[in-house]
Amino acid sequence: MFEELKEIICQYVDVQPEKILEDSRFIEDLGFNSYDFMSMVGEIEDHFDIEVEEREVVNVKTVKDAMEYIKSLAE
Repeated sequence: MFEELKEIICQYVDVQPEKILEDSRFIEDLGFNSYDFMSMVGEIEDHFDIEVEEREVVNVKTVKDAMEYIKSLAE
């Protein structure tokens, strides 16, 4: 899942895949703005066939947070 998520992230921000770590923060480390972040969330929903709760997405700060949240929805 980490590799898939890195591919999706690279579609929205100009960062090399090898620079993306599990503890990378979307805004502070990877350079996301809120529009890009929400666009990426839509892509994640389609890719992993999940539905993200908007009120929950504010708690997703790092790549690891995103992976844990995706796993929780996929169960």
